[in-house]
Amino acid sequence: MLKRDFTAEQMMFRDAYRKFLQQEIVPNMETWREQGIVDREAFRKAGEQGFLMVWPDEVFGGLGDDDFRFEQIILEENQYALTGDWGSTLHSRLIGPYLTRFGSEEQQKRFLPKCVSGETILAIAMTEPDAGSDLAGMRATAIDHGDHFLLNGNKTYISNGINADLVIVAAKTDPTNDPRKIGLFLVERGAEGFHRGAMLKKMGQKAQDTAELFFENVIVPKKNVLGDPSSGFIYLMEGLAEERLIAAVGSLAMAQKAFDITLEFTRDRKLFKRSLGDFQNTQFKLADLRAELDMQQVYLDHCVKVHGQGQLTAEDAAKAKLLTTELLGKVVDEGVQLHGGAGYMDEYPISRLYTDARVTRIYAGTSEVMKLIIGRDLYRNEAVPFIDRDMP
Repeated sequence: MLKRDFTAEQMMFRDAYRKFLQQEIVPNMETWREQGIVDREAFRKAGEQGFLMVWPDEVFGGLGDDDFRFEQIILEENQYALTGDWGSTLHSRLIGPYLTRFGSEEQQKRFLPKCVSGETILAIAMTEPDAGSDLAGMRATAIDHGDHFLLNGNKTYISNGINADLVIVAAKTDPTNDPRKIGLFLVERGAEGFHRGAMLKKMGQKAQDTAELFFENVIVPKKNVLGDPSSGFIYLMEGLAEERLIAAVGSLAMAQKAFDITLEFTRDRKLFKRSLGDFQNTQFKLADLRAELDMQQVYLDHCVKVHGQGQLTAEDAAKAKLLTTELLGKVVDEGVQLHGGAGYMDEYPISRLYTDARVTRIYAGTSEVMKLIIGRDLYRNEAVPFIDRDMP
Protein backbone atom coordinates (compact mmCIF):
# COMPACT_ATOMS: atom_id res chain seq x y z
CA MET A 1 0.00 0.00 0.00
CA LEU A 2 0.99 3.67 -0.05
CA LYS A 3 3.89 4.71 2.16
CA ARG A 4 2.84 5.75 5.64
CA ASP A 5 4.06 8.81 7.54
CA PHE A 6 6.06 8.12 10.70
CA THR A 7 9.18 9.91 11.93
CA ALA A 8 12.52 8.16 12.41
CA GLU A 9 12.04 8.51 16.19
CA GLN A 10 8.63 6.88 15.96
CA MET A 11 10.01 3.97 13.94
CA MET A 12 12.65 3.42 16.63
CA PHE A 13 9.87 3.55 19.19
CA ARG A 14 7.93 0.92 17.20
CA ASP A 15 10.92 -1.41 17.15
CA ALA A 16 11.53 -0.99 20.88
CA TYR A 17 7.87 -1.49 21.75
CA ARG A 18 7.68 -4.60 19.57
CA LYS A 19 10.62 -6.08 21.49
CA PHE A 20 9.01 -5.14 24.81
CA LEU A 21 5.81 -6.97 23.88
CA GLN A 22 7.71 -10.11 22.88
CA GLN A 23 9.74 -10.11 26.08
CA GLU A 24 7.24 -9.01 28.72
CA ILE A 25 3.67 -9.36 27.46
CA VAL A 26 3.33 -12.16 24.89
CA PRO A 27 4.69 -14.93 27.17
CA ASN A 28 2.05 -14.11 29.80
CA MET A 29 -1.06 -13.60 27.67
CA GLU A 30 -2.45 -17.12 27.93
CA THR A 31 -2.18 -17.03 31.72
CA TRP A 32 -3.83 -13.63 31.84
CA ARG A 33 -6.65 -14.76 29.57
CA GLU A 34 -7.30 -17.76 31.75
CA GLN A 35 -7.40 -15.66 34.92
CA GLY A 36 -9.38 -12.89 33.22
CA ILE A 37 -7.04 -10.12 34.25
CA VAL A 38 -3.59 -8.76 33.40
CA ASP A 39 -1.05 -8.77 36.22
CA ARG A 40 -0.41 -5.28 37.58
CA GLU A 41 3.29 -5.87 36.97
CA ALA A 42 2.66 -5.45 33.23
CA PHE A 43 1.67 -1.81 33.75
CA ARG A 44 4.71 -1.16 35.93
CA LYS A 45 7.11 -2.73 33.42
CA ALA A 46 5.59 -0.69 30.58
CA GLY A 47 5.88 2.43 32.71
CA GLU A 48 9.52 1.76 33.56
CA GLN A 49 10.41 1.64 29.86
CA GLY A 50 8.36 4.68 28.83
CA PHE A 51 5.67 2.73 26.97
CA LEU A 52 2.66 3.41 29.17
CA MET A 53 1.99 7.15 28.90
CA VAL A 54 4.13 8.93 26.33
CA TRP A 55 2.39 12.30 26.20
CA PRO A 56 2.63 13.77 29.76
CA ASP A 57 5.28 16.40 30.38
CA GLU A 58 8.68 15.24 31.58
CA VAL A 59 7.99 16.70 35.02
CA PHE A 60 5.39 13.94 35.43
CA GLY A 61 7.65 11.23 33.99
CA GLY A 62 6.43 11.20 30.37
CA LEU A 63 8.24 12.07 27.16
CA GLY A 64 6.24 15.25 26.70
CA ASP A 65 5.28 14.36 23.12
CA ASP A 66 1.54 14.50 22.41
CA ASP A 67 1.81 13.15 18.84
CA PHE A 68 -0.98 10.58 18.57
CA ARG A 69 1.15 8.48 16.21
CA PHE A 70 2.99 7.07 19.23
CA GLU A 71 -0.29 5.63 20.49
CA GLN A 72 -1.17 4.50 16.96
CA ILE A 73 2.05 2.47 16.97
CA ILE A 74 1.21 0.95 20.36
CA LEU A 75 -2.26 -0.03 19.16
CA GLU A 76 -0.98 -1.55 15.93
CA GLU A 77 1.84 -3.49 17.58
CA ASN A 78 -0.52 -4.85 20.24
CA GLN A 79 -2.83 -6.24 17.58
CA TYR A 80 0.01 -7.79 15.61
CA ALA A 81 1.43 -9.41 18.75
CA LEU A 82 -2.07 -10.71 19.56
CA THR A 83 -2.00 -8.78 22.84
CA GLY A 84 -4.87 -6.44 22.06
CA ASP A 85 -6.77 -7.43 25.20
CA TRP A 86 -4.06 -5.89 27.37
CA GLY A 87 -5.78 -2.53 27.84
CA SER A 88 -2.77 -0.23 28.10
CA THR A 89 -4.24 2.37 25.74
CA LEU A 90 -7.42 2.53 27.79
CA HIS A 91 -5.30 3.63 30.75
CA SER A 92 -2.78 5.79 28.95
CA ARG A 93 -4.54 7.61 26.15
CA LEU A 94 -8.29 7.25 26.65
CA ILE A 95 -8.54 8.03 30.38
CA GLY A 96 -5.24 9.67 31.33
CA PRO A 97 -5.78 12.88 29.30
CA TYR A 98 -8.86 13.73 31.40
CA LEU A 99 -6.43 14.65 34.18
CA THR A 100 -4.59 17.20 32.04
CA ARG A 101 -7.58 18.49 30.07
CA PHE A 102 -9.82 19.14 33.07
CA GLY A 103 -7.82 18.48 36.22
CA SER A 104 -6.25 21.06 38.47
CA GLU A 105 -2.50 21.50 38.81
CA GLU A 106 -2.72 19.87 42.24
CA GLN A 107 -4.60 16.85 40.85
CA GLN A 108 -2.05 16.43 38.09
CA LYS A 109 0.86 16.53 40.53
CA ARG A 110 -0.91 14.10 42.84
CA PHE A 111 -1.98 11.48 40.30
CA LEU A 112 -0.05 11.72 37.01
CA PRO A 113 3.43 10.52 38.09
CA LYS A 114 2.09 7.20 39.38
CA CYS A 115 -0.16 6.85 36.32
CA VAL A 116 2.90 7.26 34.09
CA SER A 117 4.93 4.76 36.12
CA GLY A 118 2.12 2.19 36.15
CA GLU A 119 1.73 2.21 39.92
CA THR A 120 -1.76 3.70 39.57
CA ILE A 121 -4.11 2.07 37.05
CA LEU A 122 -7.01 4.07 35.64
CA ALA A 123 -10.63 3.30 34.75
CA ILE A 124 -13.58 5.42 33.70
CA ALA A 125 -17.12 4.60 34.78
CA MET A 126 -19.89 5.91 32.54
CA THR A 127 -22.03 2.94 31.47
CA GLU A 128 -24.86 1.80 33.74
CA PRO A 129 -27.23 -1.18 33.55
CA ASP A 130 -29.87 1.05 31.90
CA ALA A 131 -27.70 3.76 30.33
CA GLY A 132 -24.99 3.26 27.72
CA SER A 133 -24.61 5.70 24.84
CA ASP A 134 -27.49 7.78 26.24
CA LEU A 135 -25.73 9.62 29.05
CA ALA A 136 -28.92 11.53 29.87
CA GLY A 137 -30.36 8.23 31.09
CA MET A 138 -27.69 7.98 33.79
CA ARG A 139 -28.99 7.35 37.33
CA ALA A 140 -25.83 7.75 39.39
CA THR A 141 -25.90 10.93 41.45
CA ALA A 142 -23.36 13.08 43.26
CA ILE A 143 -25.02 15.59 45.57
CA ASP A 144 -23.17 18.64 46.89
CA HIS A 145 -22.84 18.62 50.69
CA GLY A 146 -20.66 21.69 51.10
CA ASP A 147 -17.14 20.32 51.55
CA HIS A 148 -17.81 17.10 49.62
CA PHE A 149 -20.12 15.33 47.18
CA LEU A 150 -22.07 12.22 48.17
CA LEU A 151 -21.87 9.67 45.35
CA ASN A 152 -24.43 6.90 44.81
CA GLY A 153 -25.04 4.58 41.88
CA ASN A 154 -24.00 1.47 39.97
CA LYS A 155 -21.77 1.19 36.90
CA THR A 156 -21.30 -1.83 34.65
CA TYR A 157 -19.01 -3.19 31.90
CA ILE A 158 -16.14 -1.16 33.34
CA SER A 159 -12.80 -2.08 31.76
CA ASN A 160 -9.91 -2.17 34.27
CA GLY A 161 -12.70 -2.37 36.84
CA ILE A 162 -10.78 -4.77 39.09
CA ASN A 163 -7.26 -3.42 38.55
CA ALA A 164 -8.15 0.26 38.79
CA ASP A 165 -6.70 2.35 41.61
CA LEU A 166 -8.35 5.55 40.41
CA VAL A 167 -11.77 5.63 38.75
CA ILE A 168 -13.26 8.64 37.00
CA VAL A 169 -16.98 8.32 37.79
CA ALA A 170 -19.67 10.22 35.88
CA ALA A 171 -22.73 11.18 37.94
CA LYS A 172 -25.57 13.68 37.82
CA THR A 173 -25.12 16.64 40.14
CA ASP A 174 -28.59 18.19 39.78
CA PRO A 175 -30.84 15.26 38.86
CA THR A 176 -34.11 16.99 39.76
CA ASN A 177 -33.72 20.28 37.94
CA ASP A 178 -31.24 19.55 35.16
CA PRO A 179 -30.47 15.92 34.28
CA ARG A 180 -27.78 17.04 31.80
CA LYS A 181 -25.63 18.44 34.59
CA ILE A 182 -23.00 15.76 35.08
CA GLY A 183 -19.82 15.83 37.11
CA LEU A 184 -16.67 13.70 36.90
CA PHE A 185 -15.40 12.45 40.25
CA LEU A 186 -12.06 10.87 41.13
CA VAL A 187 -12.72 7.86 43.34
CA GLU A 188 -9.65 6.19 44.80
CA ARG A 189 -9.12 2.55 45.73
CA GLY A 190 -10.22 1.94 49.30
CA ALA A 191 -12.79 4.74 49.46
CA GLU A 192 -15.49 3.83 51.97
CA GLY A 193 -18.66 2.70 50.18
CA PHE A 194 -16.84 1.87 46.92
CA HIS A 195 -17.27 -1.82 46.08
CA ARG A 196 -16.46 -3.98 43.04
CA GLY A 197 -18.50 -6.86 41.73
CA ALA A 198 -17.01 -10.09 40.41
CA MET A 199 -15.20 -10.03 37.07
CA LEU A 200 -17.67 -10.34 34.22
CA LYS A 201 -17.26 -13.24 31.81
CA LYS A 202 -17.10 -12.06 28.22
CA MET A 203 -17.25 -13.42 24.67
CA GLY A 204 -13.78 -12.10 23.82
CA GLN A 205 -11.07 -9.75 25.09
CA LYS A 206 -10.52 -12.29 27.86
CA ALA A 207 -7.47 -10.71 29.53
CA GLN A 208 -9.15 -7.31 29.92
CA ASP A 209 -10.69 -7.29 33.40
CA THR A 210 -14.26 -6.01 33.29
CA ALA A 211 -16.51 -5.51 36.31
CA GLU A 212 -19.50 -3.86 37.90
CA LEU A 213 -18.78 -1.02 40.32
CA PHE A 214 -21.00 0.05 43.21
CA PHE A 215 -20.98 3.40 45.01
CA GLU A 216 -22.93 3.60 48.27
CA ASN A 217 -22.75 7.00 49.96
CA VAL A 218 -19.17 7.49 48.86
CA ILE A 219 -17.77 10.77 50.17
CA VAL A 220 -15.85 12.50 47.39
CA PRO A 221 -13.88 15.49 48.71
CA LYS A 222 -13.98 18.64 46.62
CA LYS A 223 -10.29 18.17 45.80
CA ASN A 224 -11.31 15.03 43.86
CA VAL A 225 -13.82 16.78 41.60
CA LEU A 226 -12.54 16.97 38.03
CA GLY A 227 -13.13 20.50 36.75
CA ASP A 228 -16.62 22.02 36.93
CA PRO A 229 -19.06 19.53 38.52
CA SER A 230 -21.80 20.67 36.16
CA SER A 231 -19.76 20.36 32.93
CA GLY A 232 -18.98 16.64 32.85
CA PHE A 233 -21.23 16.07 29.85
CA ILE A 234 -19.20 18.58 27.86
CA TYR A 235 -15.94 17.02 29.07
CA LEU A 236 -17.07 13.56 27.97
CA MET A 237 -18.10 14.86 24.55
CA GLU A 238 -14.70 16.52 24.09
CA GLY A 239 -12.97 13.20 24.58
CA LEU A 240 -15.20 11.17 22.28
CA ALA A 241 -13.46 12.05 18.99
CA GLU A 242 -10.15 10.67 20.26
CA GLU A 243 -11.87 7.70 21.91
CA ARG A 244 -13.43 6.76 18.57
CA LEU A 245 -10.14 7.33 16.76
CA ILE A 246 -8.50 4.92 19.22
CA ALA A 247 -11.23 2.36 18.53
CA ALA A 248 -10.79 2.81 14.78
CA VAL A 249 -6.99 2.45 14.87
CA GLY A 250 -7.18 -0.68 17.00
CA SER A 251 -9.94 -2.21 14.89
CA LEU A 252 -8.21 -1.63 11.57
CA ALA A 253 -4.94 -2.98 12.93
CA MET A 254 -6.79 -6.09 14.09
CA ALA A 255 -8.33 -6.40 10.63
CA GLN A 256 -4.89 -6.10 9.02
CA LYS A 257 -3.58 -8.86 11.28
CA ALA A 258 -6.57 -11.10 10.54
CA PHE A 259 -6.03 -10.57 6.82
CA ASP A 260 -2.34 -11.43 7.01
CA ILE A 261 -2.83 -14.68 8.91
CA THR A 262 -5.66 -15.67 6.55
CA LEU A 263 -3.47 -14.97 3.51
CA GLU A 264 -0.69 -17.07 4.99
CA PHE A 265 -3.09 -19.91 5.80
CA THR A 266 -4.57 -19.99 2.29
CA ARG A 267 -1.07 -20.13 0.78
CA ASP A 268 -0.24 -23.24 2.81
CA ARG A 269 -3.60 -25.02 2.97
CA LYS A 270 -4.01 -27.78 0.35
CA LEU A 271 -7.35 -28.64 -1.24
CA PHE A 272 -7.70 -31.10 -4.12
CA LYS A 273 -3.88 -31.08 -4.46
CA ARG A 274 -3.81 -27.32 -4.90
CA SER A 275 -3.28 -24.52 -2.42
CA LEU A 276 -6.45 -22.77 -1.31
CA GLY A 277 -4.98 -19.56 -2.68
CA ASP A 278 -4.92 -21.01 -6.20
CA PHE A 279 -8.71 -20.89 -6.38
CA GLN A 280 -10.26 -17.81 -7.96
CA ASN A 281 -12.88 -17.58 -5.21
CA THR A 282 -10.14 -17.19 -2.59
CA GLN A 283 -8.25 -14.64 -4.66
CA PHE A 284 -11.36 -12.56 -5.31
CA LYS A 285 -12.42 -12.54 -1.65
CA LEU A 286 -8.97 -11.49 -0.46
CA ALA A 287 -8.59 -8.96 -3.28
CA ASP A 288 -11.80 -7.26 -2.15
CA LEU A 289 -10.61 -7.16 1.45
CA ARG A 290 -7.13 -5.92 0.53
CA ALA A 291 -8.58 -3.02 -1.46
CA GLU A 292 -10.95 -2.04 1.37
CA LEU A 293 -8.21 -2.28 4.00
CA ASP A 294 -5.82 -0.11 2.02
CA MET A 295 -8.42 2.53 1.31
CA GLN A 296 -9.53 2.72 4.92
CA GLN A 297 -5.93 2.83 6.17
CA VAL A 298 -5.26 5.94 4.12
CA TYR A 299 -8.38 7.65 5.50
CA LEU A 300 -7.54 6.63 9.04
CA ASP A 301 -3.94 7.81 8.80
CA HIS A 302 -5.27 11.12 7.53
CA CYS A 303 -7.62 11.31 10.53
CA VAL A 304 -4.62 10.78 12.80
CA LYS A 305 -2.81 13.64 11.05
CA VAL A 306 -5.82 15.95 11.31
CA HIS A 307 -6.26 15.00 14.97
CA GLY A 308 -2.67 16.03 15.58
CA GLN A 309 -3.60 19.45 14.20
CA GLY A 310 -6.56 19.66 16.59
CA GLN A 311 -9.11 19.55 13.76
CA LEU A 312 -10.66 16.07 13.90
CA THR A 313 -14.42 16.46 14.12
CA ALA A 314 -16.81 14.13 15.94
CA GLU A 315 -18.44 13.32 12.61
CA ASP A 316 -15.20 12.32 10.87
CA ALA A 317 -14.15 10.23 13.88
CA ALA A 318 -17.56 8.54 13.78
CA LYS A 319 -17.06 7.67 10.10
CA ALA A 320 -13.69 6.09 10.89
CA LYS A 321 -15.06 4.16 13.85
CA LEU A 322 -18.11 2.93 11.94
CA LEU A 323 -16.32 1.70 8.83
CA THR A 324 -13.23 0.20 10.45
CA THR A 325 -15.22 -1.85 12.93
CA GLU A 326 -17.66 -3.04 10.27
CA LEU A 327 -14.75 -3.98 7.99
CA LEU A 328 -13.08 -5.81 10.87
CA GLY A 329 -16.20 -7.91 11.30
CA LYS A 330 -16.14 -8.75 7.61
CA VAL A 331 -12.42 -9.65 7.60
CA VAL A 332 -12.56 -11.97 10.60
CA ASP A 333 -15.70 -13.65 9.29
CA GLU A 334 -14.11 -14.32 5.91
CA GLY A 335 -10.97 -15.41 7.71
CA VAL A 336 -12.81 -18.05 9.72
CA GLN A 337 -14.61 -19.22 6.59
CA LEU A 338 -11.39 -19.60 4.60
CA HIS A 339 -9.76 -21.46 7.49
CA GLY A 340 -12.60 -23.99 7.35
CA GLY A 341 -12.86 -26.19 10.44
CA ALA A 342 -9.52 -24.86 11.71
CA GLY A 343 -11.07 -21.41 12.01
CA TYR A 344 -13.41 -22.68 14.69
CA MET A 345 -10.53 -23.95 16.82
CA ASP A 346 -9.15 -21.60 19.46
CA GLU A 347 -5.58 -22.75 18.80
CA TYR A 348 -5.74 -20.76 15.54
CA PRO A 349 -5.42 -16.97 16.03
CA ILE A 350 -8.32 -16.26 13.66
CA SER A 351 -10.73 -17.89 16.11
CA ARG A 352 -9.70 -15.58 18.93
CA LEU A 353 -9.67 -12.53 16.66
CA TYR A 354 -13.22 -13.37 15.59
CA THR A 355 -14.54 -13.26 19.16
CA ASP A 356 -12.36 -10.31 20.20
CA ALA A 357 -13.61 -8.28 17.22
CA ARG A 358 -17.31 -8.42 17.97
CA VAL A 359 -17.32 -5.85 20.77
CA THR A 360 -15.68 -3.18 18.60
CA ARG A 361 -19.04 -2.42 16.97
CA ILE A 362 -20.42 -1.74 20.45
CA TYR A 363 -17.89 0.08 22.64
CA ALA A 364 -17.05 3.77 22.13
CA GLY A 365 -20.52 4.09 20.61
CA THR A 366 -22.35 1.42 18.64
CA SER A 367 -22.44 1.38 14.85
CA GLU A 368 -26.02 2.61 15.05
CA VAL A 369 -24.99 5.60 17.16
CA MET A 370 -22.19 6.38 14.70
CA LYS A 371 -24.76 6.41 11.89
CA LEU A 372 -26.97 8.77 13.91
CA ILE A 373 -24.05 11.19 14.37
CA ILE A 374 -23.16 11.09 10.68
CA GLY A 375 -26.80 11.29 9.58
CA ARG A 376 -27.59 14.31 11.74
CA ASP A 377 -24.56 16.09 10.32
CA LEU A 378 -25.91 15.54 6.81
CA TYR A 379 -29.04 17.54 7.63
CA ARG A 380 -27.41 20.52 9.27
CA ASN A 381 -28.54 23.81 7.72
CA GLU A 382 -24.94 24.72 6.87
CA ALA A 383 -24.19 21.42 5.12
CA VAL A 384 -22.61 22.00 1.72
CA PRO A 385 -22.19 19.81 -1.38
CA PHE A 386 -19.01 17.75 -1.50
CA ILE A 387 -17.59 19.68 -4.46
CA ASP A 388 -17.79 22.96 -2.45
CA ARG A 389 -16.55 21.78 0.93
CA ASP A 390 -13.07 23.34 0.53
CA MET A 391 -14.34 26.65 -0.85
CA PRO A 392 -13.74 29.75 1.36
